[in-house]
Amino acid sequence: MTDRRFTLLDAATAAVTVAIAALALWVWLRLPDVPYPMHFDARGEVDRWGGKGELVLLFGFMALMTAITAGMMGWYAEASDEPARRRGLRVGQAVSLLAIGGTSAFMAWAILGKAWGVAPPAIGWIMALTGLILVVIGAGLGRVAPNPLIGVRTPWSFKSRLAWDRSNRLAGRLFFWIGLGLILSAPVAPQPAGSVAMTVLILGAALWSVFESWRVWRADPDRQPF
Repeated sequence: MTDRRFTLLDAATAAVTVAIAALALWVWLRLPDVPYPMHFDARGEVDRWGGKGELVLLFGFMALMTAITAGMMGWYAEASDEPARRRGLRVGQAVSLLAIGGTSAFMAWAILGKAWGVAPPAIGWIMALTGLILVVIGAGLGRVAPNPLIGVRTPWSFKSRLAWDRSNRLAGRLFFWIGLGLILSAPVAPQPAGSVAMTVLILGAALWSVFESWRVWRADPDRQPF
């Protein structure tokens, strides 16, 4: 067993978790109890409003997800005696931290900006920022070691290391290029067709990656049986 270390990445995980939790507390203590936009349609228009309590729960949930996902990945990394696995889990920690932290920041801007009439999120911005998050996820996903928290976590990828590696590399490449395409096309894409295409592409990439995990597992002579 290696000595556990508290790294800079762990410090960043703690800082982001505290920042999102502090945002939830600030909303609860300082903001008025009025309706807030909670969901946007394909045109970027608000199609559901919620109370302050729901907004507090939303940011509280994101803080909890940061602590559980990024925090546990760091814990798993320090618990591992294998340097390669440790590095792969640290990559997963960074990916999850950037993805959840970035999503939380974007939600705060979109919801509070729209509520205050300061910065209503155009659908093009939603596409571009979604693309940026996908680029971040895609850049690191192929190097994430097997874990129960992030990645292509299917029954087949857990029964075959080859299936895990190949399905996550595929998902990483697909998300990266889809994200880059969203960033480049966001300013000119007609709406709501652009946002519909974005959803279809993301779902298609996820399903393709799941299928790849099954296909590789089936052909892997070293696979574990069920």
